[in-house]
Amino acid sequence: MANIDFDYHLIDVLEQDARPVAEYDAGRELIRAVREHAQGKKFVLIGEASHGTAEFYRLRAEITQHLIVEDGFDAVAVEADWPDAYRVNRFVAGRSEDKDADAALSNFERFPTWMWRNTEVFAFITWLRNYNQETGRYKHEQQEPAGSVGFYGLDLYSMTTSMRAVLAYLDKVDPEEALAAWARYGCFGQFIENPQAYGYAIASGRWDSCEQEVIAQLMQLQRKGRFYVEKDGAFAGNEYFSAQQNAELVKNAEEYYRAMFRGRPNTWNLRDRHMFETLEKLASYLEGQLKREARIVVWAHNSHLGNAAATEMGRRGEFNIGQLVTEKYRDKSLRIGFSTSRGTVTAATDWDGPAETKTVREPLAGSYEEIFSQLEKKRFFFDLTAGGEAVGFLEEERLQRAIGVIYRPETERMSHYFYACLPRQFDFMIHIDKTGALQPLPAFVHPRAGELDETYPSGL
Repeated sequence: MANIDFDYHLIDVLEQDARPVAEYDAGRELIRAVREHAQGKKFVLIGEASHGTAEFYRLRAEITQHLIVEDGFDAVAVEADWPDAYRVNRFVAGRSEDKDADAALSNFERFPTWMWRNTEVFAFITWLRNYNQETGRYKHEQQEPAGSVGFYGLDLYSMTTSMRAVLAYLDKVDPEEALAAWARYGCFGQFIENPQAYGYAIASGRWDSCEQEVIAQLMQLQRKGRFYVEKDGAFAGNEYFSAQQNAELVKNAEEYYRAMFRGRPNTWNLRDRHMFETLEKLASYLEGQLKREARIVVWAHNSHLGNAAATEMGRRGEFNIGQLVTEKYRDKSLRIGFSTSRGTVTAATDWDGPAETKTVREPLAGSYEEIFSQLEKKRFFFDLTAGGEAVGFLEEERLQRAIGVIYRPETERMSHYFYACLPRQFDFMIHIDKTGALQPLPAFVHPRAGELDETYPSGL
């Protein structure tokens, strides 16, 4: 009986503390609260509880637009591969031949194409291009000089694609060096198009590591950086930085593929370490351009952006971007998560399977989602930095749902839940009780042999 009384009290306290989110947009209260907490922050991390929920993408985009327009944020960095996202970056900066956002997103051609090729991202990057065109070289009333607000990828799965990008860049600026790069990357031999098979061949002792070759290529690119930037004309610095990031990605991806047969903690940590380091390098590069601190919004799954040390992941020896940012930039970062209790989601049943509209099962008893679903408010947020009785109740570790690009309701507890302490994991939690499936753009999936898909193997 005591437990029942406690639950009623818990719901009553949460109801009083929950602050409403408007029906068709984020609403003034949420935007005001986020902007207030974002003052002086270098990184604002905005998550998602699934890779296929329209409301998460839509609200995240709306919050980001306010941070860009009203608070001068300089870039959006997303859970996507560098070369695919950099095509979008060229488009939003007005430096590509792509006619519209659909064309700019066309490099996202591997499963899960809908993760970035969808109507919500289409709308956002169309808005971002228009914003950059309208503001030109100046932003704000003070006429502060600034470049275009950019769109960048943080992930590391595009080893082969990034090698091609490095070679294409060198072909343009230094053909002789391009031949040397071909020779270095030629170390991969028959596996140059199939890095997953390369990793297996290393693990089985049938192939020698190319670690030294990819490190040598990165160092050579760095040594000649000033020459390339001075030689290549307008936007040379941007294109050189992109080539360097692709070479860095090849180095880290080579290590990832060697490690993948040693188990998940190794590969998860390598991947999130790469994303964190890419974020830092992006910030440093932008600061060199802007001559001030850069401010970046990050989009990725909750499992990457919440503090892993506050979850079951941490007990497994895993860390993530959110933990690394929290530890190094504790007073300069803000973490925002999303949750939902029911509705529909775009997801696949198996890897490389078709996108399906799946029904989200009712949340498990005792989970954060199940407790939130009992509130009369159905769209709300909690400021988890505020303290008080509600936040105290939420500190009790509970199950939290995470849906990636794969959703298997029949094994939901094992596949899609982990324990977390919400107030240590996030600074804000936005709950939309019933959500709808993301709408993919028409796309043809073109597998790139041996390159893993975004979110492999967990779907997150």
